[in-house]
Amino acid sequence: MSGQETIAVIGAGAIGTAAAFALAREGRQVLLLDRDEPGVAGASFGNAGHIAQELVQPLPSPGLLFGFYRELFRFGGTLDLPPRQALRMSAWIRRFAAAAFRRGENTRHLAPLVRPSVAAWARVVEAIGRPELLRRHGHYEIALGPRSPARMKAQADEMARVGVRTLPLSAEQLLPVQRGANAAVAAGLWFEDSANVIDPLEAVRAFAAAALQSGAKFRRLDVKGLRPRGDKLEIVSDQAPLVVDSALVCAGVRSAPLLAPFGLHAPLQAVRGYHIEIPQGAAFFDAPVVYTEERVIVTPMSGRLRATSYMEFTDVDAPADARKPARLRRTVRALGYACEPDGVSWVGSRPVLPDYLPGIGRAPGPAKLFYAIGHQHIGLTLAPITAELVADLVAMRTPRIPLAAYDLQRF
Repeated sequence: MSGQETIAVIGAGAIGTAAAFALAREGRQVLLLDRDEPGVAGASFGNAGHIAQELVQPLPSPGLLFGFYRELFRFGGTLDLPPRQALRMSAWIRRFAAAAFRRGENTRHLAPLVRPSVAAWARVVEAIGRPELLRRHGHYEIALGPRSPARMKAQADEMARVGVRTLPLSAEQLLPVQRGANAAVAAGLWFEDSANVIDPLEAVRAFAAAALQSGAKFRRLDVKGLRPRGDKLEIVSDQAPLVVDSALVCAGVRSAPLLAPFGLHAPLQAVRGYHIEIPQGAAFFDAPVVYTEERVIVTPMSGRLRATSYMEFTDVDAPADARKPARLRRTVRALGYACEPDGVSWVGSRPVLPDYLPGIGRAPGPAKLFYAIGHQHIGLTLAPITAELVADLVAMRTPRIPLAAYDLQRF
């Protein structure tokens, strides 16, 4: 391929495939590249399927900064940050700490991306002819135990403060949850405006298929680097060099080395999550359920339930920790789900920048190099709206949301 008038999209996860479709439907010659089939190699395969329209606030906060030790895995929590790893990522942690004291400002930057996420999903599944992939049933948050009413009241108040609508669950709605968990007291909220995807991998495959139907091409290629070649770009791999007019980097945690030759520093950290599944599992609600104390989300999907949890700070290629899916199974079983003690599990790396804002923009210089990276725990949520913004950038239109806050030059 000569590469003339071609934009290479590097990374075929939720972000990359959604962007490939958005660009191809505008008539661009799109070459979608990934080391594996769409949706398989990164975090998109195993996520919770929750379209988290409520997560308008970035994670870094003073409360988490000073109370993180209560969340540690060694004390029964879901955060795993070994001391040796913390030393290795000390610069990232310093940036995280600084962002904790800018949470209000960063919420103003993140919220415009998150609030329209369900509407953006509705647009794209309609455009690709797959509306059944999206369920707009909201989601539920549940707390168990004597302090649960106070916790849920505080959560409702906080959500109202940031403009997120909730409704309290009735005693009748909560009764099956209480019985399942053998809890004398429970409280919960329904978040009516969120949604979920019935199969994240199928959603990514549907985006990729729609892009191909719109004229894009897909090629399995393990991209090792990018080099400027005048106003064009050379893609380096273990195959012959490939020259393209422009490129979009959305390769998850592996994006930083691709951007570095162009003067962009992307302090991405792999934050791994785990999931287990319950084939033909019965759900308490027809929407995702977040258990606030357990830090677990259980989502009904096609033919199964998927339970996800954990924030594991480690190297992207480190072996999976067998203790985590085992504990997750015990937790889910204690919550009342018919979960076997053993079974298949998955681990994948979320690409996280220290301020928990994504990186969306264009590299400086003559090369037409764009990026959409660092979508932290809500990459699936933000995929369609990010794709629309990327299409605006490539077309040199004024983006529908100002992008200055997401420029990687902030680092």
